[in-house]
Amino acid sequence: MYRIMLADDEGIVIDSMKFIIEKEFGDQCEVEYAKTGRSVIELAERFRPDIAVMDIQMPGINGIEAMKEIRSFSAGTVFIVMSAYDKFDYARESIKLGVLEYINKPMDKTKIVAALRKAMEIIDNERTKRSNDLLIKEKLESVEPIIENGLIYNILFHEHFDEDVDNYKTMLDVNVDYGYMMCVVCGDSQEGNHMTNAVGSSVRMSNQYTEVREGLKEFFPCKVGSVMANKIAVLVPCETAELDYNARIEQIDKGRELVRYLRRKLDISFRLGIGGVKPLRQLEKSYREAVNSLIATTEPVAHADDLPIGCDYEKDYPVDLEKGLFESIQRGDYTEAAVYAENFISWMQEYDGQNLMAIRLKLLEFTLWAEKLAYENGGMTYRFGSRDSYLPEIMSMDAVPALKDWFLGKIRTSCENITSKREESSSDTIRTAKEYIQQNYSKEISLDEVSRVVNISPYYFSKLFKEAVGENFIDYLTNIRIEKAKELLTGSGLSMKEICAACGYQDPNYFSRNFKKKVGLTPTEYKEKHA
Repeated sequence: MYRIMLADDEGIVIDSMKFIIEKEFGDQCEVEYAKTGRSVIELAERFRPDIAVMDIQMPGINGIEAMKEIRSFSAGTVFIVMSAYDKFDYARESIKLGVLEYINKPMDKTKIVAALRKAMEIIDNERTKRSNDLLIKEKLESVEPIIENGLIYNILFHEHFDEDVDNYKTMLDVNVDYGYMMCVVCGDSQEGNHMTNAVGSSVRMSNQYTEVREGLKEFFPCKVGSVMANKIAVLVPCETAELDYNARIEQIDKGRELVRYLRRKLDISFRLGIGGVKPLRQLEKSYREAVNSLIATTEPVAHADDLPIGCDYEKDYPVDLEKGLFESIQRGDYTEAAVYAENFISWMQEYDGQNLMAIRLKLLEFTLWAEKLAYENGGMTYRFGSRDSYLPEIMSMDAVPALKDWFLGKIRTSCENITSKREESSSDTIRTAKEYIQQNYSKEISLDEVSRVVNISPYYFSKLFKEAVGENFIDYLTNIRIEKAKELLTGSGLSMKEICAACGYQDPNYFSRNFKKKVGLTPTEYKEKHA
């Protein structure tokens, strides 16, 4: 079916054209007409013609101007000009507008039919191309998730040759060498850092995978992996090897919006971990950071750069015990680490308790790795010869209990170093924040501004500040200002307006309300009372 619009102010011309079209093309065409320039444009907006047969001279807006207007909102319309004015200027304007044919009146049936057939052929070709493009797009959309998952799988698990990743990058139009990984985890609800009903929620997320994938792509320019348990690995390509503070905050903001969006849309709880930027072939480290950031905090969105965030085995090897041991050490949790350590030593005794050398070596390996975590996360100072005694010490021990005591002592030291350094780091952060507030309370300062000074995202800084200080940022700042106001009210000759400004308040009324809320008296009453 072809939609044909006739634009001519002569009724006889319109009737003749309708007769020719009906006779030559039967019910293949739907024909409508208009007789003035303005009505032609209005008809085109509603009718969206495939073909427009236009007269040049019409009442009001002429045919050339009408075609320009129609072309602006209906680029696919094929124009045929039919006019009694055989003028070069008109013909030239028609060429600029991409007119298919310029036919002089009186009209020649043969030329008209030929022009219409030519126009219909163009339309058919465009429709075929459009149909093919849509078919290709549909096929690509169905296979794209498979390709994206292939890229992520190969990068995370290193099951690839270099050309494999390059082929995936080419197919997915990834033209950068860096990226970061995100871990999307779901559950019925969140308890601490754990999502409940991982199995049931993973089934639901799998059933709604398309919606989850579309949501991720709406917020991030990403490549999305498949559902693994209750997690999805997501790759976000980057052009640079690192992201600055502002970019990190933008990541977290988008992540929080994404989590809320998915929760509303799917009625499933989500958390999002974000790893640091790495070369594409090292993104498994970024993914591990993303996962660890979720373990180390209870926030709905956690970024590895905000947090102090550290091997394959034979069939019966207790991977979970080893993993739990080092995760506990990394958190500085000696109580939990000791449980894992004792359980691992029990496994070694059951597996081959007579092989004392293997037990010695494994405990030495674990000790060195625990101290490595402490060096990286806990602030221990590495000294080249500081561990010369370790090997002689364990070689002199001929019983597992002695080895266990030695090992637990080393783990305790590592955990204590990690904990003390983390507390020291938090203390430094809070001390810096307090100093900045003390120096700038008279200005308009915000949580975002202070978090930027200490280089921590506002969300994590807010939580850290309240845990350390015992009150939130706004209350702390307000108390500082009120105390300063009390000092100035009783010990200076400043006016109320000057005191208000000196304490960081631009609005005297707001200052007065805050002061009375905190002190129980208005500033004037307080000044009079302490005069």
